[in-house]
Amino acid sequence: MQTKLNLISEIAKRDGESKINNLAYLLNEENLKDCFSLLSKGKAAGIDGVTLEEYGANLDSNLENLVQRMKNQAYKPQPVRRTYIPKADGKLRPLGIPSLEDKIVQKGMARILESIYENEFLDSSYGFRPSKNCHQALKKLNDIIYKQPVNHIIDADIKGFFDNVDHDWLMKFLEVRISDPNFLRLIKRFLKNGYMEEGIKHATDTGTPQGGIVSPILANIYLHYVLDLWIDRALKPNCRGTVEIVRYADDFVICVQYKDEANKILIALKERLKKFNLELAEDKTRLIEFGKFAKTNAKEKSRAGAFKIGRKTDKKKSKLKMIGMNTWLKDVRNLIPIKELWKTFRAKLRGHFQYYGVSENYRSIKMFYQESLKLMYKWLNRRSQKKSFNWKTFLVYIGRFELPQPSIHHDFYSFKSSFREY
Repeated sequence: MQTKLNLISEIAKRDGESKINNLAYLLNEENLKDCFSLLSKGKAAGIDGVTLEEYGANLDSNLENLVQRMKNQAYKPQPVRRTYIPKADGKLRPLGIPSLEDKIVQKGMARILESIYENEFLDSSYGFRPSKNCHQALKKLNDIIYKQPVNHIIDADIKGFFDNVDHDWLMKFLEVRISDPNFLRLIKRFLKNGYMEEGIKHATDTGTPQGGIVSPILANIYLHYVLDLWIDRALKPNCRGTVEIVRYADDFVICVQYKDEANKILIALKERLKKFNLELAEDKTRLIEFGKFAKTNAKEKSRAGAFKIGRKTDKKKSKLKMIGMNTWLKDVRNLIPIKELWKTFRAKLRGHFQYYGVSENYRSIKMFYQESLKLMYKWLNRRSQKKSFNWKTFLVYIGRFELPQPSIHHDFYSFKSSFREY
């Protein structure tokens, strides 16, 4: 399948104006078997209750039946099973769980779409892409702020983006590059498959498939046309100063040189989103004065005296991480051997430091380390009715396990030249 996907990618790259046909045929038994092998194990089942292991027990016959139904246009995605997970603020976040068969098909569709659109997406887009990640987005933003005359920042948040993607507009965007009616029909069926909650089916007239593997790239395609191309081709050429965007999924930051243009861009942005049935979350969208105009009032400066960006882990995410650590320790303290407990604990700390260990965030990850040790101390002392440690003996005890220490893994100040001031 990868050879055929590479060919599609080359065709899309060679001719940016052409429409690509004959895509649905790639969802054949051989390729879907490959997609099945890429699915994560141990995930919850959809409304049909079929697990990966159960489907895989008769994989060849199941895929043969699936492909035949798709050829006859008899295949219809099942509604996703809706469940809820807790948020850091105590509220619940809805989560959609597709059926196993639908995951296989969506995986195949996502790979096909990726082969077409990775050549289309701009460098300012970082979310849900194979060669991009959030740390690269932060590094890019850091470089723009320090190396270009940025004085104002629009920190934007789209209200309920994934639930409000307009299906008609999304299909129009897809038709710019895709002309295969069978493939487009399949996407539309996934958009309309709905969800099940407490035995009742609910229709989905807007939004991307809940919990769907194909949803991230569909979201990127939507914002590529709604936002990225608009800023690159319509806004930037008509501004006298610097205008740069860094987008990660539906979160984005626009860096602007002049205040009057920043105000105009914010107004134009609201109108642009409104055209595509989207809106900014007013309580989460800010126009921040930044750079030489804000410098005299800034508390954060580098040793060289230049403006310095402060970073810290979001409070809600920090709280959720600590809740997760506490819940895990409470649940497993008497279920697994102590050596296995410490091994997993080390892995959790290491993973946290590798993800959140970015420039200027040392204080946050050190606090996570200290609070995690306190939780470990608390729950180890509750493994039995007899208290095992006091704090002094606990510190001696943990020295045996070589815990990873808080450290910065992503340095955004690797360039050696001094900060340039504007």
